[in-house]
Amino acid sequence: MDSIHGHEVLNMMIESGEQYTHASLEAAIKARFGEQARFYTCSAEGMTAGELVAFLAAKGKFIPSKDGFSTDQSKICRH
Repeated sequence: MDSIHGHEVLNMMIESGEQYTHASLEAAIKARFGEQARFYTCSAEGMTAGELVAFLAAKGKFIPSKDGFSTDQSKICRH
């Protein structure tokens, strides 16, 4: 099973230029990385796509808009 860093998801969001909802981001993550992929960050691991979306939201990684949310390079930690 693949384990993908959350930064890859944030970069995918930036590259797409799209606005997401929690559901549409989860679907995009599964489409890009696969249903079985698991995700990790600097402080958590073994997350599903849905768990990663909730984790990133709780960490303030999304920028809200009227159509959902996006992200920006400034939201990606650099440690």
